[in-house]
Amino acid sequence: MHSQHGKRILHSAVFVNLLLCSSLAQSANQGRGEVTVNGRIIASACAIDTESLDQTITMATLPVSQIIRDGQGELHEFTIKLVNCTLEKFNPALDDWRYFAVTFDGREDAGLFGIDGNAKGIALQISDARGNVAAPGMPMAKNEIQPGTMEFNYGLRLVGNDQVMKAGSYYSTVRFKMDYY
Repeated sequence: MHSQHGKRILHSAVFVNLLLCSSLAQSANQGRGEVTVNGRIIASACAIDTESLDQTITMATLPVSQIIRDGQGELHEFTIKLVNCTLEKFNPALDDWRYFAVTFDGREDAGLFGIDGNAKGIALQISDARGNVAAPGMPMAKNEIQPGTMEFNYGLRLVGNDQVMKAGSYYSTVRFKMDYY
């Protein structure tokens, strides 16, 4: 019985020492933190601003009668901002960058961007500030690259797709890419 009591005291002493060491180790690390960094190095004329990479556009609730009457919903604007643009290529033996074109891609629905969900008879239309309408997977009109920062405004709207309309919720994902040449 004496040895059993001694083992309990020894276990208790070891446990208290572990707690003490643990709290000392924690207090030595207090006031410190960690920062995780990530990024990319690119070989292109411009970088896409981080706030332009992933955008969410919330469309207003729209009556079916408005789409039938007007053929389209309200325009929702969004911007793609390009930063750190340069005309010089990494390899000086190659010609400088001069132009770029943006391509929007997503599920195609009769030349428009398709939707998913239980709403029917609608699709999404994207246009640039000059009124050019994007077709899924097709580059839009080319633009000249200007050194520094450039912003390009686009509009997104619901349009009828010549199918029978059905009220309901919908969602869609549209990706974009920049091609430089």
